[in-house]
Amino acid sequence: MDFNLPSELVDYLSELDAFIEAEIIPLEQVDDNIRFFDHRREDARTDWDRGGLPNHGWEALLAEARRRADAAGHYRYPLSEEYGGRNGTNLGMAVIREHFARKGLGLHNDLQNEHSIVGNNVGLLLMIEYGSEKQKAEWIEPLATGQRSFAFGITEPDHGSDATHMETTARRNGSSWIIDGTKTWNTGVHTATHDLIFARTSGEAGDGRGITAFLVPTDAAGFVVEEYLWTFNMPTDHARISMTGVEVADDAVFGEEGRGLAVVQHFFNENRIRQAASSLGAAEFCIDRSIAFAKQRAPFGKALSQNQAIQFPVVELATQCEMLRALIHKTAWEMDTNGAFSVSDKVSMCNYWANRLCCEAADRAMQIHGGMGYSRHEPFEHIYRHHRRYRITEGTEEIQMRRVAGYLFGFMKQAAPKGV
Repeated sequence: MDFNLPSELVDYLSELDAFIEAEIIPLEQVDDNIRFFDHRREDARTDWDRGGLPNHGWEALLAEARRRADAAGHYRYPLSEEYGGRNGTNLGMAVIREHFARKGLGLHNDLQNEHSIVGNNVGLLLMIEYGSEKQKAEWIEPLATGQRSFAFGITEPDHGSDATHMETTARRNGSSWIIDGTKTWNTGVHTATHDLIFARTSGEAGDGRGITAFLVPTDAAGFVVEEYLWTFNMPTDHARISMTGVEVADDAVFGEEGRGLAVVQHFFNENRIRQAASSLGAAEFCIDRSIAFAKQRAPFGKALSQNQAIQFPVVELATQCEMLRALIHKTAWEMDTNGAFSVSDKVSMCNYWANRLCCEAADRAMQIHGGMGYSRHEPFEHIYRHHRRYRITEGTEEIQMRRVAGYLFGFMKQAAPKGV
């Protein structure tokens, strides 16, 4: 049994580090761009006069970092060579995201809005997998370059984790569809040209089938952004939108009619393992900073690091990180070997535990650093606020635990390995 990372992946981490040093850090430092990452970050990123939306300067900076990464051949790493990528693996993405998050806040990787110089472009992956030939021709390259985007309209005000009871409907009207309903936590719709709307087209409430995905232009008549919801973590781009008699052509259907939930579920596992790896890396950053601080901080004439009250909580966190990393690497490797849904229980284990661990590590780092740890002059409060969200989004930790229980007690079955 070999636990060493593939040599080509280790070499690629060094290549990414060199790119960050040469291209990204200088960009982060010029024109006072550091304001987006130091104690001014929340204010600098937020346009308070536009309902708390991300500041134009902030989003332009992220776009420039992604453009440079794409030009250097890094941004599309997870994609196949056909689309300009490096045939990246689930293991590779997990290792890279942990590596980036362990570096702390920076322009190379900022998880508040899923920005990274190695893109986790779920919309593009979905388009490659489910788009019609016409949709692929129209969307793939603009999605890859950031010229176009679509938001995800699945959650509703009265239906969060349970998408099967959604009340948004779409009915045929000759060669078109008429959509009525409301969506919330519709992230990124402020810049999106389209919204991927999930609506019931057949079946009854509670049915998994009968829900269809539609690519709806955000400037369509009857499509209204009602409000942007302010959150624990600012800026906000999470909208509540309404649709009244919104009409789209039949070619707006994305994937199979009536099988819309499969579109989202297909990439949940890949996204969840990457999210878990990011939370692990952020937790390790908090631990690393806490250890360094405890060694140099000396109240009452001796270093904090000599106190068991400091040592033992950090030991527990570090131990959990070691165990979690082993599970994440093994799970990602199994996903690459046997298919993304062959280890769904392990993905859920990684996801809920990593998100909880990160919050605990950030909280402990604040405690060890004292008053400055609580302030925005240290990054721990930002890490806590962001990663606390992951314990709710894309399946709450209770949903993840219920999934694990389903496999343990035989209520659910794993997908068969590839080729079986």
